[in-house]
Amino acid sequence: MAKKSKASERPKRKIKVSAAKKKLIVVFGVAMLLFLVLVGNLFYVSMCKGEEYAEMAQRQWTLNTTLKAQRGEIIDRAGNVLASSYTTYQVCVNPQAISEDNREHVAFVLSTYLELDYDWVFQRVSNTDRQQIKIKDQVEKDIVDILSSQQLEKGVSYYSDVKRSYREGQLFAQLLGFTNVDGVGQTGLELTFNSELAGIDGRQIVETDRDNNPITGGRQEYIDPVAGNNLILTVDTGLQGYLESALEQAATINNAQMVQGILMNPQTGEILAVASYPTFDPNNPPRTDATQLLELSKNRMVSDTFEPGSTFKIITLAAALDSGTATLSNTFSCGGSMLVNGQRIKCWRSGGHGNQTLTQATENSCNCAFMSLALAMGTDTLYDYIYKFGFDTATGSGLMGETSGTVTHRKYVTDTDLARIGFGQSISTTGMQLAAAVSAAINGGNLMQPYIVDRIEDIDGNVVTQYEPTVVRRVISEQTSAQVRQILQSVVDNGSGKNARIAGYTVGGKTGTAQKYEEDGTVSSTRLIASFVGFAPVEDPQYLCIIVVDEPQVPVVYGSTVAAPFVQMVLQNALEYSGVTPDSSTEATVVPDLTNLSVDQAIEALNDADLEAVFLETERTAFVVRQSPPAGTIVVEDSPVILYTAWTTFLAEDEEQEFVSMPDIIGMTRFNAYDTLKKAGLVMEYDPLLSKGTVTSTQYAEGDQVLVGSTVWVGFTYYPDDD
Repeated sequence: MAKKSKASERPKRKIKVSAAKKKLIVVFGVAMLLFLVLVGNLFYVSMCKGEEYAEMAQRQWTLNTTLKAQRGEIIDRAGNVLASSYTTYQVCVNPQAISEDNREHVAFVLSTYLELDYDWVFQRVSNTDRQQIKIKDQVEKDIVDILSSQQLEKGVSYYSDVKRSYREGQLFAQLLGFTNVDGVGQTGLELTFNSELAGIDGRQIVETDRDNNPITGGRQEYIDPVAGNNLILTVDTGLQGYLESALEQAATINNAQMVQGILMNPQTGEILAVASYPTFDPNNPPRTDATQLLELSKNRMVSDTFEPGSTFKIITLAAALDSGTATLSNTFSCGGSMLVNGQRIKCWRSGGHGNQTLTQATENSCNCAFMSLALAMGTDTLYDYIYKFGFDTATGSGLMGETSGTVTHRKYVTDTDLARIGFGQSISTTGMQLAAAVSAAINGGNLMQPYIVDRIEDIDGNVVTQYEPTVVRRVISEQTSAQVRQILQSVVDNGSGKNARIAGYTVGGKTGTAQKYEEDGTVSSTRLIASFVGFAPVEDPQYLCIIVVDEPQVPVVYGSTVAAPFVQMVLQNALEYSGVTPDSSTEATVVPDLTNLSVDQAIEALNDADLEAVFLETERTAFVVRQSPPAGTIVVEDSPVILYTAWTTFLAEDEEQEFVSMPDIIGMTRFNAYDTLKKAGLVMEYDPLLSKGTVTSTQYAEGDQVLVGSTVWVGFTYYPDDD
């Protein structure tokens, strides 16, 4: 057996650690732990949060200021500045430079003069984590001068800023649009051409101490801003003023929901004026009501579509003549309606127009004649011209929000549809499309692309982009165009467009009235759109004007009177303003003021002025409350003047009318008379203070034919109360 060594038999010795060594080990362990935490924190700070903390430090010792670029100007064709920018100021607070006991004073001064919430300002004044905080943009210089005098010292800084100014106020509102507080275009040309107008902002970076003083020898960097380009438009401020004045008058006299209009050069496609009413001031747009702002900001001549009604007969006429379907020697017979595929379609005149030439049919705006022309051409021929005239395609005018209207595809069109299209129903258009199409019909046959920007220039006046008149296509021959002009002149001289005649000038034009649709898709009998398109001089058209009146609410006698007088005003002012040589020797007279006169008195005053009174025989004892054209308008002798009274009934020349016989209500009580008239489709009007007893008089005699929906004035016997 092996023997055990002595060493293995020795007992193990216990190692004793002194208290001092134990303490040393603990201290070392804690130190190592703290070291690891420090290393970890340094890693986190440098690697994970390094960029963020570096940026924070950079912000604390540098001022990084944006230098706003000068936004380009918008200028009319004559050099008048319509939109420009001017210097305002950004107001910023420097919280680290404001002592704690002075914060309330700074917040009070800033909130008072800048019209801001005190608590909101105080919160920012007290935020010492930030070296500088912007309080408000676009502060006017006079306010900055006041703030500078309030002993705010280095607690507040001011930097130059820009604000947009629209020098003509409401003029051009929808066309120009407006910018937001940062100078970015929001609507109109400001939005469409924002990239051209905006320019490129610059920047200034300066190292500072805690009091925002530049550090000597510190980093300084300056990047110059690049100014935006200028837009030079085709519009004219004077012509725009004439158009907007006419639109406002048309809206006021007709109590219309909305009125829109355009004035353009039919030879070139240049838009000379465009607007709608009601309008707004782009210097102070109603930003708190988004719905209202959207409605007021629309360029309705390109955004809104409507059935053109009889103004579309110009297109049917041109197509029929150019295709050889009709000649000036054609005659038409109108008995008041026409049977198409078993459906009877009425002319606006229930008794018909009888036998008439093509010119007379256009003067009369005869629906039956234009149904015949459309059917004779057939779908393919008429549709070829519809598309060539630019319908169903946006014009590319450069105006914001342009739509293309609606043309039913030819494969779905029946003869009934085709007949209605012939006189302007079952097709929709924008005002801009209609203006371009009619221009092609009367300018020699070329469809011109409408345009609003003449050129774009840089700040030094160098041309960046030049726009020129653009012929889209030839639509009809020059000979056809001359025939169309001749017929449309006859419409103004002898037909429904008499209110558009201008002393000293030949004028051509066409009126139109179309029914709108209710929300359920049914045709409305009361909601209408009335329009007129006119041009002058006839042989060499320089101006074409369209005015569209949406839902006129005051009583009128003929639909043609709603818009034609106001087109006449615009064309007359434009011709005289631009010095176009007169080409006619017609005599002129001034329309007298007829308001507050009885109809009989107004007739006498108009006779003295060699003018024609248009009124209803049943209204001779009523008083004139409105008139069209307005008092002071210069018109051709023998021109019609429409007398509006409280009794006047609306009669639209292009609308299919429904009449009812006036019932006998004499002797009835107020309630029975009301019910009887209501059943007949009529509305009773009376003086509430004199409505006791029974009916003793009515506006219409029993059996008179009265338009459905008309208001009927009723008089009563009167018995005063016993007390």
